[in-house]
Amino acid sequence: MPDPRVFFAAERTLLAWIRTGITVIALGFVVARFGLFLRVLSSQLPASGAPHSPSGASTVLGILLTLLGAAAIVAALVQYRSFVSTLPTEDLPPSHTRAFTVTFALAIAASGVVLAIYLAQ
Repeated sequence: MPDPRVFFAAERTLLAWIRTGITVIALGFVVARFGLFLRVLSSQLPASGAPHSPSGASTVLGILLTLLGAAAIVAALVQYRSFVSTLPTEDLPPSHTRAFTVTFALAIAASGVVLAIYLAQ
């Protein structure tokens, strides 16, 4: 008996991983920009008031988080595709197309990589 609920559960899981990846990418951006904010703030303070100039560790951590978010999305997409390929065709909805899911996930992951490159500059 066909059961499309299995397919829809796989799609919900993929979407949850995409949301998680977007959140990690956003966190990486915030961490990287907060380090820039601290550097600007320390340059505005008098020399006696600033204990030391902040390092670029927050930028590196932000870039790593951004790349980790993009990698999580790609890994989720690979896992989703491998699972859906094991489903019998009667469990797939008649209007199912893989192109949208793959394109959407890859576009989000590519945006994360582009953001990481932007933060590295």
